[in-house]
Amino acid sequence: MLNTIKPKVTLVGAGPGDPDLLTLKAVKALAEANVVLYDALANEEILAHAPQNAIKIFVGKKIGNHTYSQDQINQLIVDNALTYGHVVRLKGGDPFIFGRGSEEIEFIESFGITTSVVPGISSVVAVPASQGISITKRGVSESFWAITGTTSDRKLSSDVALAAQSSATVVILMGMHKLPQIIDLFQKENKGNLPVAIIQNGTTSEEKVGVGTVDSIINIVKEQKLSSPAIIVLGEVVRESNKLKGFYEEFLSKEIVR
Repeated sequence: MLNTIKPKVTLVGAGPGDPDLLTLKAVKALAEANVVLYDALANEEILAHAPQNAIKIFVGKKIGNHTYSQDQINQLIVDNALTYGHVVRLKGGDPFIFGRGSEEIEFIESFGITTSVVPGISSVVAVPASQGISITKRGVSESFWAITGTTSDRKLSSDVALAAQSSATVVILMGMHKLPQIIDLFQKENKGNLPVAIIQNGTTSEEKVGVGTVDSIINIVKEQKLSSPAIIVLGEVVRESNKLKGFYEEFLSKEIVR
């Protein structure tokens, strides 16, 4: 009997966390999946869009808890595509923004397997937007930096020091474990009064927000028990948010009283 399996892989961005922030193209790809490999940041409600009989494999990586190494994930994608046909690799946010999507594509295509990419709504813009923070705003911020807080060698990206020197909005992902180092770099640029927002589990029902300045944010993180996964936004645009204005006015009045 001839093997009629046609292996193909679709990299799908799951968006920032809210299952409603999934694209229609992503829903269609999931509906046609034989296998779904999903990571820790992809909301599991999204898996309901895949057929009930599709094989669903969790391959998430969190700090200190790697279910699979990246090499193992690459091999799993290929093995499942060759065995079952259509594999959807479901990744949080957008697959090509700190998601190692291009590495996975290169490996898969080296086996002659057809690939396609469904972009996802990146948490870089969506999570600040959910709090009314426009990361660019005329007259306030002309550009933004999107930086990973932790590089592949577990160090803080050297781009953070460059970003601290600019007038741009700075959005840092995966940076909570490096927050003291990040703050130190901004303080060295005399930016102690720069507004900061930290948004944990953005766009989900577990969302928590802490707002302050470069000089005060570490204490606010402790007081509010904020932790990963969270996005750090540094810039004057934080103060401009209508949603956070109440937080901010209350915070600033406390600072004046002190």
